[in-house]
Amino acid sequence: MIYIKLTKRQEEIIELVKKNQPITSEQIAQILKVTRAALRPDLAILTMTGILEARPKVGYLYSKKGSNNIIYDYIKEITVADIKTKPVIVTEDTMVYDAILQLFLNDVGTIFVVNNGYLTGAVSRKDFLKIAIGNTDVHKVPIGVIMTRMPNIITVTDEDTAYEAAKKIIEHEVDSLPVIEKIVTDEGKEVFRITGKVSKTNITKLFVKLGSNS
Repeated sequence: MIYIKLTKRQEEIIELVKKNQPITSEQIAQILKVTRAALRPDLAILTMTGILEARPKVGYLYSKKGSNNIIYDYIKEITVADIKTKPVIVTEDTMVYDAILQLFLNDVGTIFVVNNGYLTGAVSRKDFLKIAIGNTDVHKVPIGVIMTRMPNIITVTDEDTAYEAAKKIIEHEVDSLPVIEKIVTDEGKEVFRITGKVSKTNITKLFVKLGSNS
């Protein structure tokens, strides 16, 4: 990760602008007892990164979103393809009992279901819990009976950003999203091949990585 470490003087400039905004470069130079020429590189960096906002004939202001711009500009470049991991996949005729075993053996929150190699559904821990506490014989019921079917599954593609994936996970209150690739069959039917998954764990690992690189 490219990290911009501010100098002591740049941090002093930020604090001055916060307390006295709007403030001109002449005023900043006077307070810091330096020339305007000496300040130009610092002010250029602080405005280019969005930390400060320069307004002609007004002066400099502190941007409330500014200090986050560096991080945001980096995060928005990270795509789903960069963070996706291997999904746990079963077929529609897999018995619920066997799918539950796969869920716990792989320590995941969602299992994805395919038919003829294409994504057709998904089953979460909540779905398994609902059927397990009922009177249903999980040894005899296929996963296709209880799964949420396409197109009612929230998906992402390799090209989507990690931010977009995280936003979908939060908005739709799901544990995991399938990463899909759209395919049009010879018959003209639109189907989806699953190429990975993005889960809450993937997103958490990403933020831990960002923090360790800061």
